Amino acid sequence: MQEINNHVHSTYSFSPYTPAEIPAKAKEAGLGTVGIMDHDSVSGCEKFLDAAKAVGIAATAGCEIRVNMDGTLVEGRKTNNPDEPNVSYIAFHGIPRTQFKAVEKFLKPIHKARIARDRKEVELLNAKLAQLGAPQLDFEKDVMAISEAANGGSITERHILYALSLKLIATYGKGQKLISFVEKQMQIPIPEKLKAVLLDLNNPHYAYDLLGVFKSALVPEFFIPSGKEECINVRDAVKFANDIGAIPAYAYLGDVGESPTGDKKAEKFEDDYLDELVPELKKIGFKAITYMPPRNTKPQLLRLQKLCQANGLMEISGVDINSSRQSFNCPILLEPGFYHLTDAAWALVAHEKLAAENPKLGIFHPGNPLAVQPLEKRIAIYSNIGKRIDHRKPEEAIKLAGEIK
Repeated sequence: MQEINNHVHSTYSFSPYTPAEIPAKAKEAGLGTVGIMDHDSVSGCEKFLDAAKAVGIAATAGCEIRVNMDGTLVEGRKTNNPDEPNVSYIAFHGIPRTQFKAVEKFLKPIHKARIARDRKEVELLNAKLAQLGAPQLDFEKDVMAISEAANGGSITERHILYALSLKLIATYGKGQKLISFVEKQMQIPIPEKLKAVLLDLNNPHYAYDLLGVFKSALVPEFFIPSGKEECINVRDAVKFANDIGAIPAYAYLGDVGESPTGDKKAEKFEDDYLDELVPELKKIGFKAITYMPPRNTKPQLLRLQKLCQANGLMEISGVDINSSRQSFNCPILLEPGFYHLTDAAWALVAHEKLAAENPKLGIFHPGNPLAVQPLEKRIAIYSNIGKRIDHRKPEEAIKLAGEIK
């Protein structure tokens, strides 16, 4: 068994890693498979897959978007998004390489709407910074410049806060002077644990740690709710994903009480109505639920797994990577109770490669020779193929398609 991760962000959303760097980092960490997952963007996917082929690691491509839940049983409720009720995060997993252009066209208006909102958010933040006597941001020079927005990438609130972190470091330097400015002038308290790492002038994660200080304190001051051009209806998004042979997946978050990872505040998400939500996701057309095992408790995960099995939904694992402090590894996947997530990752690899050669070989395509078989059996067959593909020659995966019958 090898660890897998299907949810690594690149510089095309927010991350210290370019699409070409991710496969090498994943292989160095000992992962068997790795997946790129950027917000509102697939523009880095080609570079990512080419790099994966060069280093010989299994790879999958996807993107993450937000959708409105209008017209569903959970309309108006808080699902998996801490910032906006009625807006949910979903993922398109296993996008066939032949469909990237179609996805880029689909995402273009979403991308445009998001950038427009980002600009307004920076204006609001600048008004707050002016009140605090802090340096202000230039959207083009400070925010756009540290993103891949000009090349089809997205800009998130993390970009804005990272730009602010870099601006303050350039103005006040690292160490006590900067800490004093943040605490006294900006009136943002810094926990002792974070203060210690910000006093370390050789800390290689300095700007990311400073971003963490600002995330909870400043985002509420400048966050603007998303409109429906940016967060399209869930049914339209899921239909598009199914039409292009991708696997639409709802991203389960789960209530946080005592956080297993120790870095999340107590907060409620979908657990109170999960028994209603999962069958509704199936009706909408979702084919999978994606989740992060280290984030949840064992009882939460067991409950979710039973609901997925009862509703014929694939389980996909991925732990989002967007900071240099985060590890690519996820050791919990080596526990027996999670072996099926590794199998699903390998099945995802086979699905993506085969569907690029023949759409009917997509694991959920109605014309697939295995369409009448239980999902568990389909995943087992596809997983076996995924493990045997020569990942330096992924285009030759079609040679194994004879096993799908």
